[in-house]
Amino acid sequence: MQKTDTLYTAYVEVLKEELLPAMGCTEPIAIAYAAAAARRILNELPCEVCVTASGNIIKNVKSVFVPNTGGLRGIPAAAAAGIIAGHDELLLEVISKATEAEQAEIKAYMEHTPITVKLSDSPYIFDIDITVKSEHHTANVRIVGHHTNIVHTEKDGEILLDTCADTPVESTDSGICDRSSFSVKTILEFVECAELCDIETPVKRQIDYNTRIAKEGLSGSWGANIGKVLLETYGDDVKIRARAMAAAGSDARMNGCSLPGVIVSGSGNQGMTASLPVVEYAKELNVGYEKMICAVALSDLVTIHLKSGIGRLSAYCGAVSAGCGCGAGIAYLYGGGLKEIEHTIVNSIAIDSGMVCDGAKASCAAKIASAVDAGILGYHMYKNGQQFRAGDGLVTKGVEETIRNIGMLAREGMRETDREIILTIRIPKQPRKGK
Repeated sequence: MQKTDTLYTAYVEVLKEELLPAMGCTEPIAIAYAAAAARRILNELPCEVCVTASGNIIKNVKSVFVPNTGGLRGIPAAAAAGIIAGHDELLLEVISKATEAEQAEIKAYMEHTPITVKLSDSPYIFDIDITVKSEHHTANVRIVGHHTNIVHTEKDGEILLDTCADTPVESTDSGICDRSSFSVKTILEFVECAELCDIETPVKRQIDYNTRIAKEGLSGSWGANIGKVLLETYGDDVKIRARAMAAAGSDARMNGCSLPGVIVSGSGNQGMTASLPVVEYAKELNVGYEKMICAVALSDLVTIHLKSGIGRLSAYCGAVSAGCGCGAGIAYLYGGGLKEIEHTIVNSIAIDSGMVCDGAKASCAAKIASAVDAGILGYHMYKNGQQFRAGDGLVTKGVEETIRNIGMLAREGMRETDREIILTIRIPKQPRKGK
């Protein structure tokens, strides 16, 4: 692959597009971003707020803490944070400048302002629609497809922006660089010829940010402290450190830590999973700085490739794809070529492909640990002459065909599963009498 090739440019651009800093879980932050934009358009403090969101948004917001709110969680908290303390020009760091005084104001605002939450009947999987009202004015902001993709704004009935009609219903990556021609083979070709200056800035930021929040996850008390449990139970072997660092990053960000992380495919958890295990192995193997950067870039791009066929949000746990990515990155650090990387991906897909996403929450850290373990095991299986073969469940001949199978399963086959998960989460089933 030459630097002048279109695909080379696409891989460079997709790393810049995807590896973005974000505070906390990205779905509540997207709500805060939309709310901040709506307040800016309204140009005064709303006395009424209505958030209409697709099921997957509700699923991923209801149980996580919103950073810089003093321990609040849920959709009303995210909306209130954006209205009171949001700066929409900061995108997914929209509430990073919230002061202690503003945090107290957020709580007071929620107590005195009606904030209504409704389930959207939109055909879009990713859909956030926020309407804010003051005594004399109304403003509306709508996001579709991905976290900062504002497709509609209006004030007092006057449409200021409307691009939703240009967004295909099936699209989950509207406005993002096309990845239809991506493959594991060309990803490896890109990484092997990429100039450091073309990939270093976003990848190094990812490593720095995610390492910092993971260390906070290990030193503080966040959620279920999965990272700490792993180290305290199993020791500090590199296989354990790889799992623990990724899990600890999730421990912190799912539970209100205000430190930013760098996301992949719209997810901080995937950003942690794709990067931190690879960094731990790079340090263990002493491969040097440039090799580490290339390995993390490989992991990121494999993750993005797998997720492109699945979509931003689904019933399929995104950590599984990132676990495949980190396994590929680790195989590369060990000197693996295309064959080793492809078999690592297929093996790790086969191990953890049944893991469902039942919303963002503390247990995401444990799922991340499992996904990283699958990636590591997938590599060592092949190195020991073992592999899953075509016909073993979803595994078929060729890594790209297996990836397509997973995309079809997650995007189409699990729609009903997703609906049932969302329904169960929103309306918990009551225990039977006598139990």
